[in-house]
Amino acid sequence: MNVEQEQGEAMASRIMMLPDTGEGLVDAQIVTWLVKPGDAVAINQPVVEIETVKALVELPCPFEGIVTQLLVAEGETVLVGAPIAVIEGEPEPAGADSPGTTPSTSAPAASTIPPVAAPPVVDAPGATPAESAPVPPVGSSAPGAPPADEPVRVLVGYGPEGDRPRRRHVAAPGASRIGGGLQHPVLAKPPVRQLARDLGIDLATVRPTGPGGIVTREDVTASRDQRAPAKLATYPGDDRPWLLGGTVSGDGRSTRVPIRAVRKRTAEAMVASAFTAPHVTAIHTVDVTKTMKLVTRLKADKEFADIHVTPLLIAAKALLIAAERHPEINASWDEANGEIVYKHYVNLGIAAATPRGLVVPNIKDAHRLSLHELGLALNGLTAAARANALVPGQLVDGTITITNLGVFSIDTGTPILNPGEAAILAFGAIAQRPWVHHGKLKVRWVSQLALSFDHRLVDGGLGSTVLSDVARILADPAQAMVWG
Repeated sequence: MNVEQEQGEAMASRIMMLPDTGEGLVDAQIVTWLVKPGDAVAINQPVVEIETVKALVELPCPFEGIVTQLLVAEGETVLVGAPIAVIEGEPEPAGADSPGTTPSTSAPAASTIPPVAAPPVVDAPGATPAESAPVPPVGSSAPGAPPADEPVRVLVGYGPEGDRPRRRHVAAPGASRIGGGLQHPVLAKPPVRQLARDLGIDLATVRPTGPGGIVTREDVTASRDQRAPAKLATYPGDDRPWLLGGTVSGDGRSTRVPIRAVRKRTAEAMVASAFTAPHVTAIHTVDVTKTMKLVTRLKADKEFADIHVTPLLIAAKALLIAAERHPEINASWDEANGEIVYKHYVNLGIAAATPRGLVVPNIKDAHRLSLHELGLALNGLTAAARANALVPGQLVDGTITITNLGVFSIDTGTPILNPGEAAILAFGAIAQRPWVHHGKLKVRWVSQLALSFDHRLVDGGLGSTVLSDVARILADPAQAMVWG
């Protein structure tokens, strides 16, 4: 046995499994492999980026060696505990088990990355699913088809207002009406038929304008122009993040994008919340002129020079004070155990819209933070959300949430509760408006607040009181000194 053989036998195959990166996760999507077969990897070296319901996460390799196989293709979703890569490395000492690995005897047979399914092919530009479907064979029992032994013509009809054509097989000869539209054969000269074929246009969908109902060359070109993609349509190579990985239709008029982890879980959570917790929303309009003056002063204060101060910071502090004054708002409904859970801490959720979907990271123990500390935490959290750099721990165990609609210039809304929480505050756009101030009509800074709450936990009196407290602090931030 030569030296190379001895070294080969000394190597051992280890399988890297997909670990549980957060509380209760069951699967994740492989986004980007950071290594390829043949690469050497070290312990704790990031080897793959995955997307979970919580965030984008880089997974470290639990051992060192050479990557021999990547078992999951980019874009695929796998269950926690499933094998994702094979690493050749030095064998473990007897009796030692590495986390996320299995003995070499359980390594799967050599395989390649599963092929990605080819995108669907559309027969003709602008074709609808019904139009691009295969034509049933003669003698088939497709709905609406004539008997196999009966001659047919493809007829097209238009309503009085020239609405979208309808297609139908009818026995020939003869004519009929469908929905008030006159049926007639498709008439066109051979050069026009050739033009339609070259452009991939079905003549039965073209509105004729020639004498006797004949389809002209101009009718075909007009139909082509009507089918041309609009300026807002998407094309292959579009680099907008929310369209990446999508399949563009043959005519460029639409893009199909798989529903991925963050958006899928967000949708599931919002549907569950909307149809589980009875939502009630209270709305209050408030003069926030004094808050705007405070924001201006804080921006000029050297102690806040390291913070991007916005009215949201003052609103977040006001919500924390209101929750401390009325702790019943900081609760959750435990259906399984038949209990209401009142939280003795406030993890303040900040709803953030990202290209991958809505996420709600939270500031842990926000009730303990000073205004400056809250500002630092708020700035850091929003920056991490925009950079897709949140870690799973930042997205769990929220107790109450604030969402800033003002960044979209929206006055107010009826926000849906973050699952497991009793209330969410929507902070609307701040704008100058006429306002009666001390008996006189003046131009003031005005905003609208909307508090949605779970009516199983929070009645109208409690919800209105909490909203009123937040409004009082925004109307006069000095009130926080009295209550805080």
